[in-house]
Amino acid sequence: MLQGDEIFKILKKALSRGGEFADIFFERRSLTSIICEEDRIEKVFTGIDQGVGIRVIFDQRTIYAYSNEFNFKTLLGLAQSLSEAVKEGIKAKGINGERKNLAPSFRIQIPPGGVDLNKKVALLKRANSAAKSFDKSIRQVKVNYGDRFQEITVANSEGLLREGNRTGTIFTVLVVAADGEILQTGYESIGGFTGFELFDETSPEKVAKLASSRAVKTLKANPPPGGVMPVVLSSEAGGTMVHEAIGHGLEADLAQQGLSVYSNRQGELIASPLISIADDPTLPFRRGSYFFDDEGTVSQRTLLVDKGVLVNYLYDRLTAMKDGKLSTGNGRRESYRHKPIPRMSNTLILPGGDSPEDILKATNAGLYVKKMGGGEVNTVNGDFVFEVTEGYLIEGGQIGEPVRGATLTGNGPDVLKKIDMVGNDLGFGIGTCGKDAQGVPVSDAQPTLRIPEIIVGGR
Repeated sequence: MLQGDEIFKILKKALSRGGEFADIFFERRSLTSIICEEDRIEKVFTGIDQGVGIRVIFDQRTIYAYSNEFNFKTLLGLAQSLSEAVKEGIKAKGINGERKNLAPSFRIQIPPGGVDLNKKVALLKRANSAAKSFDKSIRQVKVNYGDRFQEITVANSEGLLREGNRTGTIFTVLVVAADGEILQTGYESIGGFTGFELFDETSPEKVAKLASSRAVKTLKANPPPGGVMPVVLSSEAGGTMVHEAIGHGLEADLAQQGLSVYSNRQGELIASPLISIADDPTLPFRRGSYFFDDEGTVSQRTLLVDKGVLVNYLYDRLTAMKDGKLSTGNGRRESYRHKPIPRMSNTLILPGGDSPEDILKATNAGLYVKKMGGGEVNTVNGDFVFEVTEGYLIEGGQIGEPVRGATLTGNGPDVLKKIDMVGNDLGFGIGTCGKDAQGVPVSDAQPTLRIPEIIVGGR
């Protein structure tokens, strides 16, 4: 690793012909990925990837370059190349003090890097066996395991020098059940900013059985009646609604470009007064958590919607400069090969005052969504379509028969304004969010919600 004075010289060189700001991002990442499919281990990958990214911001634009080498001379040459694209600007400041390591506020109990590979492989075999033996209709099972340990150092032309590390573990099971020509899938995942202790809390067998149960239940189910009806979203449904229907639209780059239905609407009522939304990378052990973002900004909880009113966007440094604000600590990147952009972390609709039981009882008929699948959203106008992977009819205020093939179609702002009951519970879902050809780990959460009118696709 380079010394502080060497890092400063690189930043100074990057700004030698101008620019408002420069930073440098060092990353070393160790990875393990294992896939079990067709009753055998199909892939085992372990490796180390490392590199350095250098960025210059000038005239509210970004110039970015990266290298796999940590050599001072190589990086100085890279900084020189960047500087040649800039004409005027300010000079870099010196590094302020020593390296500052941000220690975790919660402790990883069992670092995955210290766990024997055979023990990891055994997890997949256990899950595969549990899924296959769940029901005779199970035809295919795919199990994925992944862990990563990321060491990061960030320095910038304002004098910041910060370093830390991140640990992530994820485990997923995908099941296909068949009855004649009818095929149904079931999916379940666990993971977070956590170590191998993840499997002390949730066994591979439990993940496999949840995925298998979801596939088998929907195999003999009928499509729901289509049309406009009340929908109750369980807290177990995951945060697809908050992530897609509003989350991306509150990322400042999209809002500034006019590519969000929420552009220039700060201070306006954009949702029901029962709805408050926050993004919080400080939550312990969640998949989207971090102690500082990929620009070195310390993580913080950002309130985005307060009782229905839009109060903030998610900023990285560049978009914050454009709006004359401070970064909210949401500058994230997939790796040193990518420039940072505004991204969600752990995004959640905050709990309300209704019990989930009362919400269900207050709904005489409609659709109960226990698990959401994927979806698509047009951030410009807010229109969306979401899949329902586990749903049930609501009959007389109770959960009735399972359904399959249901979809939810609507408009984000309209649906958020219609929500009339918000539960006092909270459930999380995890995933990898894609944007601008970059994927970053995230989690989303919501309480039980009631939408009195939404279009359900079915028969």
